[in-house]
Amino acid sequence: MSTNTTSAQRFFRSLTRRLEVRMLGLAIVIAICLSLMSPYFLTANNIFNLLDQSVVIGIVAVGMTLVILTGGIDLSVGSVAGMTGIVLGLALQQFPIPVAILFAVLTGAGIGLISGILTAYFGLAAFVVTLGVMAIARSLAYIFSGQTAISNIPEALSDIVYTEIFGIPSNVIFLLVLYLIAWAYLTYTKGGRTIYAVGSNKEAARAAGLNVLFYSILPYILSGALAAVAVTFSVAQLLSADPLMGNQMELDAIAAVVIGGASLFGGRGSIIGTLIGVFIMVMIRNGLNLLGVSPFWQGSAIGSIIIIALLVERLVNWRSNR
Repeated sequence: MSTNTTSAQRFFRSLTRRLEVRMLGLAIVIAICLSLMSPYFLTANNIFNLLDQSVVIGIVAVGMTLVILTGGIDLSVGSVAGMTGIVLGLALQQFPIPVAILFAVLTGAGIGLISGILTAYFGLAAFVVTLGVMAIARSLAYIFSGQTAISNIPEALSDIVYTEIFGIPSNVIFLLVLYLIAWAYLTYTKGGRTIYAVGSNKEAARAAGLNVLFYSILPYILSGALAAVAVTFSVAQLLSADPLMGNQMELDAIAAVVIGGASLFGGRGSIIGTLIGVFIMVMIRNGLNLLGVSPFWQGSAIGSIIIIALLVERLVNWRSNR
């Protein structure tokens, strides 16, 4: 009896030490609190609304996770989304939908390539490089659009959002498949392990013969490409491309990744944690809207919750390592 009890305690202790489990617990607590505060929170319509709201920020957060795992940061994703949204809107006037989407995604990937080369090859600070790219991309979005929204988007583009598969919107299925692929890549492939190694100790990874340069640049390419994919879903929903699209998207993405347990110093984090972090961010925003909290106060509320969550996690982590 005592042996079984001890084994159960060890299993529970090892389970609760996993950051993803603790963040999942936090997400459940937030969901319970919001459901008690608002009778509309756990309705079927609102749950589908939560999933729909998770798509855009969730896609961007995948790329941000890869960048942060290498010890980098990408502050440009919001502006890249805005710029590639305009590129998509313009391309849709000349090309079929698949070609226009491909063109926008390649544009995002190209911008990410530039950021990656400047950061990894030339050794410039990722914060400074992506801050500069953020300003340039937003400026180009205004220039390309003529400072106006592009509204004559083909209605057929909305099919990528509103088509349902087994009753689930296609954009939600895309999000889940994307996270499954990202999880498998980071968990089971040499490339995924290399990304962790680069973030943990770049010099040790280089000494081990790993291609540090390539796997330091690749996350920025994917981050730019996924920003373009994310804004494609936004354009498909609104049937409009605005140069302001993606405004402050980078802050939500970084917050979701950090809440999900990734270290800004690199080498620690998981794609499952990021997905939980995305849901936490979306639930908080959705709950505040249901409770009628003024948009002017929502930023303060979300920022406070993020800081408290990170502080609690740091204290729990500190105690578990004693």
